[in-house]
Amino acid sequence: MSDFPVSGLVSPEILQAAFGRPDLVILDIRATAEGGQVAFEAGHVPGAVHSDYAAAGWRAKVGNAPGMLPPLDHLAALAGSLGIRPESRVVIVPAGHAATDFAAAARVYWTLKLIGHGQQAILDGGFRGWQADPTRPIATGPSRPAVAPPYPVVVKQELRSTADATFVAARGKLATLVDARAASYFDGREKAAEATRAGHIPGAVSRDYAAAFDPAAGKLKPHGDLGALYGAVPSGPAISYCNTGHTAALNWFVLSEVLGRDEVSLYDGSMTDWTQDPERPVATAVG
Repeated sequence: MSDFPVSGLVSPEILQAAFGRPDLVILDIRATAEGGQVAFEAGHVPGAVHSDYAAAGWRAKVGNAPGMLPPLDHLAALAGSLGIRPESRVVIVPAGHAATDFAAAARVYWTLKLIGHGQQAILDGGFRGWQADPTRPIATGPSRPAVAPPYPVVVKQELRSTADATFVAARGKLATLVDARAASYFDGREKAAEATRAGHIPGAVSRDYAAAFDPAAGKLKPHGDLGALYGAVPSGPAISYCNTGHTAALNWFVLSEVLGRDEVSLYDGSMTDWTQDPERPVATAVG
């Protein structure tokens, strides 16, 4: 099917029309908070396999930073265990209830793209959107992936910003730092438990990730609204960050995959990693 997307979002209609493709991998990432394996077995998109975003190892704790990129051999084994091969077209299915579960899908999408996979999309509206049409089929029962060999990783390092790279970019004004957290975190009135200091990376602009998501519809806001929301982010390279690289993945996805901006990276360590070094500066908007 020529209209099946290899990036961005895919509609339920196009996904359903693609049923039967031998290269299709439907990846349901509902975590325990959204019912996890129990919810999956009670109902899922036909042919989907399940991978709990929180428990399967899509992120790793390194030091005191809980959202770091896992070792590449782990990601290779994880992708292979789900049946993902280089030729696979992967559709990631979030719960479709809130910005945070879309962010999980965006983080999985970013991870697959970073290890060199070139064909993935997120189901627009998630499983909630799929269920909204009673004519669409629902399958039940356990996950049965067609296990593949470990994925042949070819890292796209330009998609990831490390603490050192973020420090250089911030100090030299080489990229716009986009903070995905709520204003209370950005201003320094609140912080993540693992962060040693409250506030934001100096020079960052605030774009609360939740503003991009329409909870009533269970999906991202329309393209025009997203363009207006992120339009004030200066052109040129951008680094998306948050507390743990989770919510920042949604901002990364919108900027890179929806709005089509070049040179957008994700700082997976974010503030929980940044603040581990007391030499890295932190700014606040509170006295």
